[in-house]
Amino acid sequence: MAATAGASGARAWLQARHLTWLTPRRMRAVTIALLLLAFAISSVGISGSGAPAGPARHAQTLSRP
Repeated sequence: MAATAGASGARAWLQARHLTWLTPRRMRAVTIALLLLAFAISSVGISGSGAPAGPARHAQTLSRP
């Protein structure tokens, strides 16, 4: 969700700059590219979980003072 919000913010920033080369058709292409990039990064590049904690790993955590 954060990646999509970042893509949306980047799109809004580009639109607010009033760049002459950024026609409505190019803006649509940029929007699609940003959303696809955000989806790819959030699903492949960012992992929300680590290695599962097994019994040995849990015991090591408990034995430390």
